[in-house]
Amino acid sequence: MATSAGMLDGRVAIISGGLGDIGRAIARALAQAGARVALGDVRPSADASDLLAELRTLGRGTRYDRVDVADADAVEAWIGAVAGDLGVPDLIIPNAAIVALADARTITAASWSEQLRIDLDGCFHLAQGCAKRLLAAKTSGRIVFIGSWAADRPHRHIPAYCVAKAGVRMLMKCLALELADADILVNEVAPGYVDAGLSGRIFAAEPAKRAVAEAVVPVRRLITADEVAHHVLALCDPCDRHRTGTVTLVDGGLSLLTPGN
Repeated sequence: MATSAGMLDGRVAIISGGLGDIGRAIARALAQAGARVALGDVRPSADASDLLAELRTLGRGTRYDRVDVADADAVEAWIGAVAGDLGVPDLIIPNAAIVALADARTITAASWSEQLRIDLDGCFHLAQGCAKRLLAAKTSGRIVFIGSWAADRPHRHIPAYCVAKAGVRMLMKCLALELADADILVNEVAPGYVDAGLSGRIFAAEPAKRAVAEAVVPVRRLITADEVAHHVLALCDPCDRHRTGTVTLVDGGLSLLTPGN
C-alpha cells in the first residue's frame, strides 16, 4: 500500500455519523492522507467546530451538515450540497448508527424501527445516492461500510442492532456486485469491542465491565477508534483495485469463541 501522506489528494470523502468517536477518527485519517472531508451528523453545527478547525489546519476543504440519515430526501440534499462545494464524493463512509439495550422480549416497536431506519436504511440512502452520482459522472469510487462483528453473532441485549448490521453486510455485498464493473469498490470494516462511542462510555463509567471485556477478547485488548480508521483508510487506497465485497473483521478474535472454548 502507498504511504498515506498525499495518497488521497483530489478525493472527496463523505462520512455519516461524522461527530462520533469513530467518525472523527476516520475524518482525521482521510484528511491527513489528502482528502477533502464532508461530515454529517444530527448534532448542532457548533459541535463540529473543533473538528473542522483541526481538519482545516491540514489545508483540506471540509464542511459539516446537520442531517438525519433516516430521511432519504435529507441525505440526497446533503450529497448535492457536498458535490457543489467540495466535489462529487468518491470515498463514501456510511458510519452513522445507534444502539439501544433491550432484548427481543422487551424492545419496543418504535425502538426496533428507529434502529433499522438509522443503522440500515441510513447506510443505503448514503451509499445509493453517492453511487448514482459516481455512475453519472463515470467516476470510480470506494464505499466502506462500518459494520460490526455482531452481524453474524447474536447478542441478546441488542437484537435490532445485530439485525441491522447483518443487513448492512448483505447490502455491502449486493452493491459490490452491482458496482464492480464501474470501478466502485464496496467493502466493510467490522469491529468487535471498541473503546469508543457508546461502549467506550460504558467502559469508562464501569471499569469492571471494561476488565471483563478485555479478558474475553483473545488478544486481551479493546479496539481504538484510530484502529478502525486505519482499516478504512486501507480500503480507500487507490492502489487497492481488486478488493470488493469483503469484510475486514477487526474483533481481536472474538468471533473465534464458542461455548466450548
